[in-house]
Amino acid sequence: MTKRQQHSFPRQHARTQRFTLGAPRSFTVSPDGTRVVFLRSTSGTDRVNRLWVLDLDDSAAAPGDARIAADPGVLLGGASERLSAEERARRERSREGSGGIVGYAVDAEVELAAFALSGRLYAAELRAGTARELPVRGPVIDPRPSPDGRHIAYVAGGALRAIGADGEGDRQLAGGDGEEPAAHADVTYGLAEFIAAEEMSRTRGYWWSPGSDRLLVARVDTAAVRRWWISDPAHPDREPAQVPYPAAGTPNADVRLFLVPLADGGETDGSGTPPTEVTWDRGTHPYLARVHWSAGGSPLLLVQSRDQRSHLYLAVDPATGATRTVHRDEDSAWLELSPGVPAWAPDGRLVRLADEGGARVLMVGDRPLTGPQLHVRSVLDIGEHDVLVSASAGAEAADPETGEIHVYRVSGLGTERFSAGAGVHSAVRAGEVTVLVSARPETAGASVEVFRDGKRLASVASYAEPPALTAHAQLTEGGARRIPCAVLLPTGYQESDGPLPVLLDPYGGPHGQRVVAAQNAYLTSQWFADQGFAVLVADGRGTPGRSPAWEKSVHRNLLLTLDDQVEALHDLAGRFPFDLGRVAIRGWSYGGYLAALAALRRPDVFHAAVVGAPVTDLRLYDTHYMERYLGTPQEAPEVYAANSLVTDDGLSSPAEPARPMMIIHGLADDNVVVAHALRLSGALLAAGRPHEVLPLTGVTHMTPQEEVAENLLLLQVDFLKRSLGLP
Repeated sequence: MTKRQQHSFPRQHARTQRFTLGAPRSFTVSPDGTRVVFLRSTSGTDRVNRLWVLDLDDSAAAPGDARIAADPGVLLGGASERLSAEERARRERSREGSGGIVGYAVDAEVELAAFALSGRLYAAELRAGTARELPVRGPVIDPRPSPDGRHIAYVAGGALRAIGADGEGDRQLAGGDGEEPAAHADVTYGLAEFIAAEEMSRTRGYWWSPGSDRLLVARVDTAAVRRWWISDPAHPDREPAQVPYPAAGTPNADVRLFLVPLADGGETDGSGTPPTEVTWDRGTHPYLARVHWSAGGSPLLLVQSRDQRSHLYLAVDPATGATRTVHRDEDSAWLELSPGVPAWAPDGRLVRLADEGGARVLMVGDRPLTGPQLHVRSVLDIGEHDVLVSASAGAEAADPETGEIHVYRVSGLGTERFSAGAGVHSAVRAGEVTVLVSARPETAGASVEVFRDGKRLASVASYAEPPALTAHAQLTEGGARRIPCAVLLPTGYQESDGPLPVLLDPYGGPHGQRVVAAQNAYLTSQWFADQGFAVLVADGRGTPGRSPAWEKSVHRNLLLTLDDQVEALHDLAGRFPFDLGRVAIRGWSYGGYLAALAALRRPDVFHAAVVGAPVTDLRLYDTHYMERYLGTPQEAPEVYAANSLVTDDGLSSPAEPARPMMIIHGLADDNVVVAHALRLSGALLAAGRPHEVLPLTGVTHMTPQEEVAENLLLLQVDFLKRSLGLP
């Protein structure tokens, strides 16, 4: 590989935001089956998303033709987008690095879309293809039309407000004294708290009633949450940002839920008709994890105990706010939250996912509709006659289908696979129309096809840039536990080239599957392979997609995730050209923790580590994540000490010899704060262990900045080659 070729991929990878720009996303299908709405930018290097509509009933339109319903460049008159601090935080929680229209919401008929742009409120008429700004106080966050399309609710200044879709009648619904949007800086209405957005995948804080006459609104009070300060050392003249951060074992935000009538516009401070509080035992089940309100039944809540071993499914009486228990789940380890559930079926039965008989199954009412052959991951749509789900091969599947995720139609009559061919498939459906998104191992990017009654009707073009290289991942299993693995060798490698230094490239922890049957997932790994490495990606115990037991085996012992990396490495060395005398590991976030753990605890196996944004002192990470696996630091201090990289006494259980580390961390990271990296570096220095620290000024847990993302790859290769003694 020439020096020019070596540098071309990192630059392209950064410029295209990992080849995501220009790819269509965020699909919505109208219930009458005549429109598909989605977001897409105009090229593989364009960061600005537009709102598009694909008309399915227009015989004059060619398949795949779509029209722009809202263009940020036009709406802002060419001005640059300006984001509020609240909007930047929302995008960080969702790992959103693009710009323009990054999210939208629609009415029940998918006639009207609402979105925020540069802190202003816009509405788009989807049939007409016109968009207009509505005159409201901003900056606006998370606007959502009522199901009947007559009103748009939104959050501004920590208060929930609403305006008519015609631009008239802007008013406050909950959250202030009528003049100032928020009565107290610690209290917000209609927004998800940090824990919900970061760990529960609940990114919203209010929900319209099916009748459009009232809303369920979350009230979040962070007064009890401890404050941390995120500073920018490169700009000492700037005041540090104060953030409420609920570290393990410390107080969470207080979250309550209210029924707010649209007509009254009542306030919670007594200045108007008071909203009705939804009541449940928040002492035993403080986490508001899911809210569902549809025509299928009463408002439905899923609330969790703090240790996440108990789930209550609650139906809400809209008249009084009282709740009744519809179902209760218990687990000795923890209970997972899944996308798309709980929800009501059209006939009023409860739809949920449950861990039963060693499998994660789809439950409709009291009846399981799937078995151990499938591991159901999410519910995509609930129809009159079936449920559309995403699932991978279960523990008793005939074929492990390593890395594959498929779409299935499930009913009382059985299960039918909708997607075809190896790959990672997902779908959006309304009525008879299904949008199928398929990423495959042999081709870059993803294809988007539209089906009506199972027959292909159209496709949606992707403008994503083709990668400068092709990944050649060999999917396999390693070790006695049949650990899902992918191995990548240099392009053009021949057996006569001899054994290669090995680079492990895992995430390796909960909620992060890296071994997938999709080309783009391995592009960076292939680039590292082309620098002269054999790259191994392994998904050991704790990673998702296989079985509940596989996920929950790391309860109180995250160290097992390292054991499985070692097992996969040693087993596959008998089948692939691995030089076990030159082994390195790289990772980010949990992968960064795992890389540092490997260098510290197993220096007999690993000879160098690139440690990106690692959690090092587990007491400093958040409540919902850390307590799920380890309990609280107060009840299990020895568990935290054993699983952490550093403690108050220094390095935790380091082994000899010392191995070199490159520690990388964004100074503006408000999720895994830079204190983690600094504590690790301090402990390494005190122990006299070699390491390098690369602080990233102005960078958060993401690295969307083009120059930063490009140079990070080049610097890692340089470190790895120096550390392993490679030319």
